[in-house]
Amino acid sequence: MQLASAFLRLIRFPNLVFIALTQFLFYFSIVLPRTEAHPDSIQRLTWGLLGWLIVASVFIAAAGYIINDYFDLNIDRVNKPGRLVIDKRIRRRWAIFWHLALSLTGIAISFAVGGKLGSPFIGPLNVAAVLLLWFYSTTFKKQALIGNVIISLLTAWVVLVLYAAELPIYVTDQPAEQAVLIRDIFKYAVMYGGFAFIISLVREVVKDIEDMQGDAKYGCRTMPIAWGVPVSRVFALVWMVVLFGSLAVLEAYAAQLQWWLFVAYTAFAVMAPTVWTFQRIRVARSTPDWTVASRWVKGIMLAGILSMLFFKWYHS
Repeated sequence: MQLASAFLRLIRFPNLVFIALTQFLFYFSIVLPRTEAHPDSIQRLTWGLLGWLIVASVFIAAAGYIINDYFDLNIDRVNKPGRLVIDKRIRRRWAIFWHLALSLTGIAISFAVGGKLGSPFIGPLNVAAVLLLWFYSTTFKKQALIGNVIISLLTAWVVLVLYAAELPIYVTDQPAEQAVLIRDIFKYAVMYGGFAFIISLVREVVKDIEDMQGDAKYGCRTMPIAWGVPVSRVFALVWMVVLFGSLAVLEAYAAQLQWWLFVAYTAFAVMAPTVWTFQRIRVARSTPDWTVASRWVKGIMLAGILSMLFFKWYHS
């Protein structure tokens, strides 16, 4: 039981549930209602293929968490000594085994799903995701900004992969309804993918500030170490402003459509916590302050993803 609990901590099980929930909600709340609203369109991504696509995403993400902890072992001994799993509960060679097994299984499933859908994107791009997670853990995480951008792009890919699954590359004789469907899904994929990118970028910078002590000890050149905490703070705050401004534009659009429940939810569950977190980041001084800010950013991400349910409501 202790070994199973340690393994779930190693693969960040709550984060994997979040990935699965994000992809399920995007399909259930956005993709499915639009395929049903366009009866002449071709529904490509079925529930069964969605399930396999979620499994692939979860396996690849789990492998990424494992390899990150594998290469961060010395740093985590400083930053998170009470949360170590590798070498304490799970041996390093088993960590590598699980990384390879999960990565290869995720890639195999990706190519199988891509083959069923006739999509040339899903398999190769998930291979790229595995490689990026490896090089992030070995190299890019230790450099200013580039590692943060990579993780943020991969977070956005969690949503965008569903758009890639619906994109009919090899369907030449497609009905006009299919083009309308694809444009509609693309709009929402960009909206939620962009949201995921911004909020993940903020969180990655906040986590870098939180983990400065161990990172500095082992030669990392993350943004707060290379450019200083004040610059990193301003960077995160600017992106929070961009996020708030984007949400305000979305609120104005939703108000024109009289989607009042969506407007109220976004205002209280997403925009208000964004303002609160902005203030937390602005005044943060100690490691516990940055830990609190990081948790609030994660809460904003969850609230934003749950807002997908309103698009199911308004299109039912």
